Amino acid sequence: MLILGVSAFYHDSAAALLRDGEIVAAAQEERFTRIKHDSAFPENAVRFCLAEAGVSGADIDHVVFYEKPFVKFERLLETYLAFAPKGFESFRKAMPLWIGEKIFQRDILTKALKDVDPGLAEGDKLLFSEHHFSHAASAFYPSPFERALVLTMDGVGEWTTTSVALGNGSDLQIVKEIHFPHSLGLLYSALTYYTGFKVNSGEYKVMGLAPYGEPKYARLMLDELIDVKADGSFRLNLDYFDYCTALKMTNDRFDQLFGAPARKPEDRLEQRHMDLAASVQAVTEEVVLRLTRALAAETGEKNLCLAGGVALNCVANGKILRDRSFENIFIQPAAGDAGGALGAALAGYYHQKEQPRRVTPGKDQMKGSYLGPRYEQADIERRLRDVGAKFTVVGDDGVIEETAQALVAGQAVGWHQGRMEFGPRALGGRSILGDPRSPTMQKALNLKVKFRESFRPFAPSVLRERVSDWFEIDCDSPYMLLVANVQKSHCREMSADEQALFGIDKLNVPRSDIPAVTHVDYSARIQTVHEDTNPRYHQLLTRFEELTGCPVLINTSFNVRGEPIVSTPEDAFRCFMGSDIEFLAVGNCILRKADQDPSLAQDYKNAFELD
Repeated sequence: MLILGVSAFYHDSAAALLRDGEIVAAAQEERFTRIKHDSAFPENAVRFCLAEAGVSGADIDHVVFYEKPFVKFERLLETYLAFAPKGFESFRKAMPLWIGEKIFQRDILTKALKDVDPGLAEGDKLLFSEHHFSHAASAFYPSPFERALVLTMDGVGEWTTTSVALGNGSDLQIVKEIHFPHSLGLLYSALTYYTGFKVNSGEYKVMGLAPYGEPKYARLMLDELIDVKADGSFRLNLDYFDYCTALKMTNDRFDQLFGAPARKPEDRLEQRHMDLAASVQAVTEEVVLRLTRALAAETGEKNLCLAGGVALNCVANGKILRDRSFENIFIQPAAGDAGGALGAALAGYYHQKEQPRRVTPGKDQMKGSYLGPRYEQADIERRLRDVGAKFTVVGDDGVIEETAQALVAGQAVGWHQGRMEFGPRALGGRSILGDPRSPTMQKALNLKVKFRESFRPFAPSVLRERVSDWFEIDCDSPYMLLVANVQKSHCREMSADEQALFGIDKLNVPRSDIPAVTHVDYSARIQTVHEDTNPRYHQLLTRFEELTGCPVLINTSFNVRGEPIVSTPEDAFRCFMGSDIEFLAVGNCILRKADQDPSLAQDYKNAFELD
């Protein structure tokens, strides 16, 4: 049975394909269109999925959309009616779009599917899942657990913002829900907006900024913004928020509570913004821990699955792990709306079609999340020649050796190998790599390669068999979704003067033997690298350890600020030429910046500056 899942029309549209329950392919549309968080119908991602499986639309048994549009329209309409006449302007702007397009999404989807391949729109192939059920399915069905509790938290689906489901075999049932407008995800997004970052994409910046501050406002938030019960259930005080009826997240009363208007994106970050980030992070962790503790005690379940945008908060995830309310945790790597496409396909196969489920204890079914396009060596060489790249072709051992030597030499390395990752994290398929031992590498990569804020932390990739030697964790973390501290044996004690520093001044203080991946609170967002899912990346780390004694590399996404992660070899070359990346390995092709046409490099740099 072939089932295609689709998410679209909000943000991060994607497609995923199953064959008899096995994940064959999954990709986000943004990687093909180069439009970050592209929300359009994922025609390119659908075409890729079909091509990867070697099938046509006529071969597909069902297409499953990740949510129910009419129920979402019902929520929008009821919300505006409940708050009328406040927010009429927002209502006036939204209604024509919903009435003209969103209500009739079945027709729009059918037409879009037909445009890709008429066979996709034949008969009654199109099915619909619910938003939170799609999230829950994306986490439970690929998990290594026969049974588990599934916690999903995000901004909002149709009505639901938080859901609890119980999974057993092929059966998955949602048993508890919190409904809009009460949303932990929207609280975090409100603080994202208030601190000057973009909602639905800047939340991870707030999480990265939090360790530079103190949670000075956490008590105020718990007293005024959110009422949290002992079991983790909560309600927001809507007097402070405008997201129900207006085109912004917070209002004047929110500004008065925190003593200033929202920061503009171009304004300088101040200590109070760091303290606000630390405070909303602390509140989020408090809510999530109360929820997980209460649910574990109530249900007796030993396994926990997480999905939804809040599940990308790897700091909170790390605290759930260390809390030990659950013995085992699995987090869907594409936890946001892109993962809804995969969840929709899984919901269609297991829940709607009631197919049997196969579980491999101790091993999830995500294949390392390497589910996107790959390129054969001859194709890579042709594509690079077509864009004017100068490269040498080496053997498999040569790729490892030359890349490892470039890393030891302190160079920023572009690494484009194998299948592209599904989800927001680069996991060694489309990555920029560096030496974590360098005290200047974090700042250099942020400012000269990524063109982004200097405070942003980088994650370490570490050999799975060596993770506990370097970090205070000894479990799989293949998807970079758990935070743990660097082992004390590798940490450096700060002087009294260094401990007295505040805010961004903390950034340039080396804290460990791997300062480039050690955050200011001694934590790191860890990716364990496994030989069975990414053998080439595992070989590179192994060789780097042989040369340096360190089994860790900096791993950040292969892109620059404002752009999606690269997909094609051409994308990789453009990013390589437009930034200060010095070495690029695409398949078995080795490229060095010094070998390239200087005028071509300047053209690419100018293009990035114009962007």
